[in-house]
Amino acid sequence: MRTNIFKFLAFAFAFLLVYTANAQQYPGYTSYSIKNTSTAFLLDTNGTTYHTWTDATAKKTGYSTYVMPGGYLWRGIAKTGNSFTGGPICGEVQKLDYNGNVIWDYVYSTTAYCSHHDICPMPNGNVLLIAYETKTSGEVAAAGCSTYSGTMWPDKIVEVMPTGATTGTVVWEWHAWDHLVQNTNASAANYQTSIVNHPELLNINYNAQKDWLHVNGVHYNPILDQVTFSSHNLSEIYVIDHSTTTAEAASHSGGNSGKGGDILYRWGNPAAYGATGTKILNVVHDAHWIAEDCPNGGELMGYNNQGISTTASCTDIFNPPVAGYNYSITLGSAYLPSTYTLRQASGGYNSNEGSAQQLPNGNILVNMGISGYIKEFSPTGTLLWSKTLTGGNAKAFRYPECYINNAAPAIPTISESAGTLNSTSATSYQWYLNGQPIAGATNQSYTPTQSGIYLVCITDANGCVYQYSQGYSFAVPTGINELEEITFNVFPNPSSGIVNIQDTFSTGKRFDVFVYDALGKLVLQNKTLYQLDLSEYGNGMYTIAIQPENAKPIHTRVIISK
Repeated sequence: MRTNIFKFLAFAFAFLLVYTANAQQYPGYTSYSIKNTSTAFLLDTNGTTYHTWTDATAKKTGYSTYVMPGGYLWRGIAKTGNSFTGGPICGEVQKLDYNGNVIWDYVYSTTAYCSHHDICPMPNGNVLLIAYETKTSGEVAAAGCSTYSGTMWPDKIVEVMPTGATTGTVVWEWHAWDHLVQNTNASAANYQTSIVNHPELLNINYNAQKDWLHVNGVHYNPILDQVTFSSHNLSEIYVIDHSTTTAEAASHSGGNSGKGGDILYRWGNPAAYGATGTKILNVVHDAHWIAEDCPNGGELMGYNNQGISTTASCTDIFNPPVAGYNYSITLGSAYLPSTYTLRQASGGYNSNEGSAQQLPNGNILVNMGISGYIKEFSPTGTLLWSKTLTGGNAKAFRYPECYINNAAPAIPTISESAGTLNSTSATSYQWYLNGQPIAGATNQSYTPTQSGIYLVCITDANGCVYQYSQGYSFAVPTGINELEEITFNVFPNPSSGIVNIQDTFSTGKRFDVFVYDALGKLVLQNKTLYQLDLSEYGNGMYTIAIQPENAKPIHTRVIISK
């Protein structure tokens, strides 16, 4: 699935507006906060202020702000007196209720580390922070760095669980310093003869400097239990495994991927790991997965400040080669794809910062943070709406009203009884296996037919706020054969209505086919049908699920555009 999910994690909307020839704004409320101020805003689609949060302590926003279900506002704070300098240094994070009351205020700043740039509120109530940590010139040299000789500030990512009004516990952490490679000093640490054959590691000699990576965006995918982040200075977007323990995250094994904290996937600048290929990203911000209910759901997205040229910015969407909890690569070559799936020009230049969001009708909301604009473009690139801001705004997102006004349902849990998996009670259900939705598995219980990691997704009563369980590892009992694997080609995509299915197995094998709309509603079901006529349905994204007999189910997404 380009697989999976969201910076916002469940910005799944109560309903999908069908996109017609008459382009229109997507409904909801847009959030923003000017840096170095103490107020955050929600705008309606006319650009009128719908709601504000104002921190009575007058602490200033350091970089990004996010709204979570129930109208809670999370924001990074520009703490005064940090040992680390530069921008945007934070050192503190806050959570406010809808009325602006501070309910959590946590400092993550010492002489050894300091949070900076982005945060990522998680569905479990915790928050991911990006932080610098200091390494002495001696430690830098011992790590095998031969192109820079000073103090270095490599990045780490920590997950903090609030424990009190001003206290928290770091429950998971990942350090870039644990995943280095170099090929210049055989007597130093991290030595390998080949850089290109170790794309899972960071070449400490590539663009080495004090603020080496300058990580500026972080996002969590609850379906894959993975984290993505973006590097300004290396012009790359990365994916790492969050299912690890902290000890495993410091190693090269463990977790769903089996690779510990090594880089699972990277994209945008093949030269950073010695591969040949086109550099697509040139100063990148806001790495995140696109929400499942969008046309490019599960793909990755980033704001490319110099993507078109040194004076023209854009948003790029690309589809990673997902293989279970890993990503396919031919060693010695660059990770695919060779270029983006979709590029949306920003209509100008944004020298730094910025964010973007694909909406369920295919529109793209672009935030030009330094330039001071928020814009909404149709799928064909038509400018539908623009808001001019005074001051820098790092992030802007569109939220549905039910997301703001309703608390999230409790995170579901999975139990097992006699080989059947059971979810705690909810309004609706969707089961997943190894990060992929299982066709037709929409009941409270599911009986697995193969080994793997299962999770269940539920929604609130409005079908608006999604919650995902933790993964549940299930092993098929001894004596039950795993199902064979068969592939299908589904084309053309996009389609004007007629969709063809081409199988790879011998003639005569039967299969069931199911077609779901963007809300998960079954709109078509048939047996061994090699051509689907979807022309009577509206434009938008549909999921085609194919279940061969005695074989693993497969699914794909198609876009109907007439």
